[in-house]
Amino acid sequence: MEVFKRFAFDKVLLVNTLLLLILGIIMVFSSSAILAGEKYRQSFYFLTNQIMAAVFGLVLMVIVASIREPFFTMTRLIYLATAFTFLLLVLCLVMPPSANAHRWVQFMGVRFQPSELAKVVLILFLANFCYRKADTINHWKTLMVPVGVVLAFVLVILLEPDYSTAVFIFLISALMLYLGGVKLKYFTPPALVLLVIFIIFLFSADYRVNRLHGFLSPEQDPLGKAFQVRQSRLAVGAGGLLGVSIGSSTQKLYFLPCAHTDFIFAIIGEEVGLLGTMGTVGLFLLFLFRGLKIAGQTLNANYRLIAYGLTLSIIIQALLNISVVLGLGPVTGIPLPFISFGRSALVCNLLAVGLLLNISQRKLEVSSTP
Repeated sequence: MEVFKRFAFDKVLLVNTLLLLILGIIMVFSSSAILAGEKYRQSFYFLTNQIMAAVFGLVLMVIVASIREPFFTMTRLIYLATAFTFLLLVLCLVMPPSANAHRWVQFMGVRFQPSELAKVVLILFLANFCYRKADTINHWKTLMVPVGVVLAFVLVILLEPDYSTAVFIFLISALMLYLGGVKLKYFTPPALVLLVIFIIFLFSADYRVNRLHGFLSPEQDPLGKAFQVRQSRLAVGAGGLLGVSIGSSTQKLYFLPCAHTDFIFAIIGEEVGLLGTMGTVGLFLLFLFRGLKIAGQTLNANYRLIAYGLTLSIIIQALLNISVVLGLGPVTGIPLPFISFGRSALVCNLLAVGLLLNISQRKLEVSSTP
């Protein structure tokens, strides 16, 4: 018999998340104050927005973690959420562009990026589908549904365009299907189709090709295609062991683009040093350990798939971001969870934590009734 033990949530995961959140708020302000002052005449612009998103996300996290009913396994609700998220993605395409991209929906002055919500919703959808169709999950007729849904999401996100998020959505969806019991041989046909699509979209924009060239041959154009990665590595190297102190970064002074978003880990390295970067990595490793522990302790296959998916989604994003900052991968635009500036990503990541905390409170007890 399942029992929802309120306040029996994973407290280590909660504290770990709050530490990442606090670190993010500090580093967002440190890396963006000068930019905000010149662009918006308000040094606290990015800090204020990040704090507002954090407060909203924390309230959402608490509400989600406190709901007794396992709403995240209700098929109709999940299908409705999936359809709603897809409609939001389509709506983005008719919204006014921002930075030559249609990635946001805007309503009454509030902007939201549905692709961040898609990362969570698709995990719930695929976990639910694999759980319900466990007996026939390796039949092509059954697999057509999740493959079709994932393909639709990926194509719409590519049209925004948001190439890196589309690739990430595909990877985490494939991982979910594999964890859900799909055999590797069934991944080949859809993977080949999406590979062709990704290659076409990759070479359809010069900036994507330049990012790839900058990664593969950084020495050929250090002030052009490889400029971001070069400045990022300089920032990390300049920090040494203890860093130059909070607020004293020089790379954020227009040397390193996107210092408060995609490359905030480089500013951590410069201002807090090797100890700061290792501490940040340590927090993400602890998050991984606690998330996997939550997944391993539940006997419900649906809960387990959701916990694995949400945990790995956040950790893979962190790994991709840190790899880019260190020059170990091409620039992707994937933010560092809980730390990079980004209201939509922060709220959706805290939603994911709320779901993990909810699952951690669900225990199985043996009834004493004969």
